[in-house]
Amino acid sequence: MKDRVIKIMKSMLLFLILLGVVSGRRSQLLKGLPATSTVEENSAAGVAVYDFNVTVSPLASEGIAILPTIVNSNPLTAAFGIKSKGGLEFRVITTGNPVLDYETMPKRFDLEIFVEDTAGRTDLNKLTIQVTDKNEHPVFRGNMAIQTVTIYVLERTPPERIYQVDAADPENAELKYSLLPATVPFSVKENGDIFSTKEFDYEKDPHCYFLNITVTDPDGLNSTRTVHINIININDERPYFTTKQRIYRIPEEQSPGTIVANITAKDPDDEDSPGRLFYSIQSSNRHFSINPDSGCSLTATGVVQVAGRIDRDALPLRLHPNISLTVRVEDGPSSGHAREMEITVVIADVNDNPPECNPSAFRKEENENTAPGTFLVDLRNYCKDIDADPSNNQFIFTGLSGFGSNYFALESNVSGRLVMTGTIDLENPANPGVEVYTLTVRVQDTAYPKYSNIIYIYIRIKPVNEFFPVFRNLSYVFSVSEITKVGSSIGRVHATDEDWPPNVITYSIVAGAGTSAYTNIFWISPTKGDVRILARLDYETTQKHIFTVQASDQEKSTTASVTVNVLEVNDEEPVCSPNFFSLQIPVNLAVGTNINGFRIECQDRDSDPRSFRYFINEGNENSHFTFSPSAGSNTSRLILASRFDYESGLDTNWVYSLRVHITDDNLASARDKTTHLTKTGTVTLSIRVIPNPTTATTTTPGFTVVTRRENLYSPSAWYVPFVLTLGALLLLGLLGYLGLLLLARLRRPAPGKARSTPLINAPGKKKPKKEVVMTMTKLNTVFDGEARDPVTGRMYEFNTQSGARRWKKSNEPLQPMLAMQVMSSATENSGQGVDRAEAPSKKESSEKRKELTAATKPAAKPSAGQSETPGQAGLRLQKKEESEDGGLSSPAP
Repeated sequence: MKDRVIKIMKSMLLFLILLGVVSGRRSQLLKGLPATSTVEENSAAGVAVYDFNVTVSPLASEGIAILPTIVNSNPLTAAFGIKSKGGLEFRVITTGNPVLDYETMPKRFDLEIFVEDTAGRTDLNKLTIQVTDKNEHPVFRGNMAIQTVTIYVLERTPPERIYQVDAADPENAELKYSLLPATVPFSVKENGDIFSTKEFDYEKDPHCYFLNITVTDPDGLNSTRTVHINIININDERPYFTTKQRIYRIPEEQSPGTIVANITAKDPDDEDSPGRLFYSIQSSNRHFSINPDSGCSLTATGVVQVAGRIDRDALPLRLHPNISLTVRVEDGPSSGHAREMEITVVIADVNDNPPECNPSAFRKEENENTAPGTFLVDLRNYCKDIDADPSNNQFIFTGLSGFGSNYFALESNVSGRLVMTGTIDLENPANPGVEVYTLTVRVQDTAYPKYSNIIYIYIRIKPVNEFFPVFRNLSYVFSVSEITKVGSSIGRVHATDEDWPPNVITYSIVAGAGTSAYTNIFWISPTKGDVRILARLDYETTQKHIFTVQASDQEKSTTASVTVNVLEVNDEEPVCSPNFFSLQIPVNLAVGTNINGFRIECQDRDSDPRSFRYFINEGNENSHFTFSPSAGSNTSRLILASRFDYESGLDTNWVYSLRVHITDDNLASARDKTTHLTKTGTVTLSIRVIPNPTTATTTTPGFTVVTRRENLYSPSAWYVPFVLTLGALLLLGLLGYLGLLLLARLRRPAPGKARSTPLINAPGKKKPKKEVVMTMTKLNTVFDGEARDPVTGRMYEFNTQSGARRWKKSNEPLQPMLAMQVMSSATENSGQGVDRAEAPSKKESSEKRKELTAATKPAAKPSAGQSETPGQAGLRLQKKEESEDGGLSSPAP
């Protein structure tokens, strides 16, 4: 705890130092730093490492606020400290915690030293300390490092190597060996081998020798160990055992060296003096040992000791706890007289093992709302105690604990069955909201000292999808303008799920949201519920869309109705019929006349007919034309507003191409005209002005205007056969009428009978020659409306006047009305006269008949797929009477 506080204080101090450095108040206060110093390894606490001074600011009246402090070291260590030498002198010293070791620890330390005076000036500098190597004493290895080595030498043995001394220098220097006392009959070689220098006689020489073996490094440092050498006697008598006991009892798990038995024996050869006997265990056994030499003592005793771990719970001792040993005693180390005895060691079981469970941690999963009493795990099936004695291997289960352990219980401390005792409802506000409960159970011995272990049980409560997603509203209503851009968001639906943890809800459209033209008009974001439009909305087609959205948590789902009300916007332009027309008017047409009875009819899918305004945008030179009414109606007539004046040169144009605009903003108030959408329809009119005949043509014979009108139909019109039949009947009637006219012409007097009249008449008596003018107008039936067939679902077009219909092509827009009027003259010599009394020749008569026949000849047969309508098909022939001024009358409308 103290080290932790020191580290925290150093961290805070380092932070303040850095703060002072950043603030720009760092000064040179530490004199003699940065620097590098050395310290010898194994230095004791308080050894001086480096001295330095502190110079304070003249403004620091009270000296040092924070004494020099080691705020950081790299690598981290507490082996150094700072102490004051008095005044402003300080010294870095060793702390001895830990003791520096050149061989095992870092050889360099970087210390950061901080100081602050009372004026607020700070300094931070580095001291680098190098750890230097110190020559250390050599060390012995092997048995000599831990105990005194005893060597036995048989008497009368020739001089030989009797032991190998093993030593090493920490600095890996070459070592030298020496032996004391020098008077002993032994020597040591450079490699540490100990040799005997004589052949020993047990009866004359000492029975024991103690040798001091010294090993020295090149610097004179040395270490010394003692070697005990015993001289073994040779005799011819067998020793005998004096110990009567043969059975010994010890508990298991005795530490090595524990005495099991003391075996005593005597050697007849040494009855009158202390003798030396050698003991050994003949049977191979790793658990026990006996001292091989009784030593130079009065009682020759062999001590049987524990040599290794004895585990009564492991085989074979678990089944057979008795160990038999054959103890041998000899009166010489080799080839001596010997005797053997068998002893038995009984190993008693102790309670030295805690009960253990495999695994020691259990993981279970249970659904929330699991019923109380539900069995979770039987711990006894996984636990056992390996002690051999039944009294030591019994255990119980206790101490069920852990956060939320009140939901669980053990049926009994013996059975170890864990069951649920309460219901865990994750959605309950009182529930702690724990997903994994960590429980601990203690398994404990019933016998002293009642060893125990901890079992960890992790129980994960799996959420159950119990609740359906719930929409915030049962139904949603969004209102959106029909001109809203595709891709725009029009609203959002939201659903919640009461399950805990909350399930991820995805949104989708499961019904509706499409039309016959578009499979999907609306799209919903699967994650956010944002509703967007994928296709353009049309109020005139569909004013309301109703579709069903679904919220799903992957298992349960619910739906809600979404109603999208399409708000009408003036986005449709007026469509007028005809949208193109050719007209011919005489130059002297009266002002205020409806030109050729022309009337325009307009329709707008999203505007009141009263909102229409008509004005001629282009081509109305000198404002000769106007529409009446000019606003407030879906029909209007073309009116001549002023007379033509070609004589004065005011008017020069004989063909007027009028571009008529029809707008639907007549009802928009002045207040909202700036924001009100206005759509404009366009109609094109071609008007040809027919001039009056000049005075030079007063003798020009009258002429006849023949007008042909031919209707052109689309091949897909359903009424074509009916119109063709009716047109054929009318054509036959017209042909009959023309035949009668031709017959009346043929009944005129023959040319020979006309010779009684003078061949040349005076100019004033010439009869004007009649001319034939034929005008052909081709009318294309206008399909100015469209609707859906209720049976097939296909779109068809229709004419609002005649009712004509045809199937609409998918890529064909609504047809505008097209009416072309072509006028051709049947003569080029209208200015030349012919004598009234001059009888026409046969050739002229024949040409006249051909001309008349051609003029009255029916129109060419309509092409395949075309038809004619009554009142529009066939030929229309009209005679025009001569007028006094030789002018032309306008054709019938």
